[in-house]
Amino acid sequence: MKKISSLLILFSLYLSLNAYSQNLSVPPKTHPNTSRWTDLIAADFSNTDVPLGVWTFEKGILTASKDECIWTKKEYGDCIIDLEFKNAESTNSGVIVYCTDTKNWIPNSVEIQILDDFGSKWKDAAKTWQCAAIFGHLAPNKQVVKPAGEWNHYTITCKGQMIWVMLNGVLVTEMNMALWTSATKNPDGSEIPSWLSTPFAQLKTHGKIGLQGKHADATIYFRNMKIKEL
Repeated sequence: MKKISSLLILFSLYLSLNAYSQNLSVPPKTHPNTSRWTDLIAADFSNTDVPLGVWTFEKGILTASKDECIWTKKEYGDCIIDLEFKNAESTNSGVIVYCTDTKNWIPNSVEIQILDDFGSKWKDAAKTWQCAAIFGHLAPNKQVVKPAGEWNHYTITCKGQMIWVMLNGVLVTEMNMALWTSATKNPDGSEIPSWLSTPFAQLKTHGKIGLQGKHADATIYFRNMKIKEL
């Protein structure tokens, strides 16, 4: 009887896990339940390449003292990244995907922008620099980032050349990298910053994932960083 009961419990758990997996659409329609997902950045940094003395993880919050990125040791292709971030006044940071060269990451990756859109330093910045933009390439369709000092929620889905960005419950950015065939002009004719010299259509769709540190002398905070491979 005990054996049958145990088997029923295991079967019920299997059905629950299977249902959870099947209900996760790509991209997710809402911020997903990440309780069974893998840590993107482990609290002991064991799954990262981290610059010495730059990043600290205290009471579940990750932050940096310099403008140096932290990188996953593992390379990822199709995946969903879910995390929370908090800006300081004039924060300029980002979540970096598909990075194939961490020492020269800017032209060899895709950056999902984090910005204090309301800060005096950035309030007049180009729309492709706004929070949730694919930096320098595609502006979000709506500004929904919260003011500095409040936590925001990102769900970033990468599947091949498609990237979707959900910020605070709103799907604000959808990119097909295959359309970005030029290194100087976006499909709408707007200019791409000169330092982003590789057309997105030519980028590989796998690589390391990174978080940008204290850029432009403004602090960024992260927490609850999770990932699910697709």
